[in-house]
Amino acid sequence: MHSPCVARCGLDDNDYCMGCFRHIDEIVAWGSASDARKAEILAGLAERKARLAGGDKCQTLSRQKWLEAEARLATQEPD
Repeated sequence: MHSPCVARCGLDDNDYCMGCFRHIDEIVAWGSASDARKAEILAGLAERKARLAGGDKCQTLSRQKWLEAEARLATQEPD
């Protein structure tokens, strides 16, 4: 399944990417997520975009944020 990434990564204060509107955890887990989980993520993006678009507080996706998300996801059950 194709990633919704638009290569304009910038996280808001709640760690949602203002390019693709996925949460950092969803971005990090995308490569290993099941097709069902990917479809679930994709299904929620339009509503999330409508809610988040226009936010002015965003930061570049940092290596530290990525590592924090990986550690958080490592303790969760697989999809």
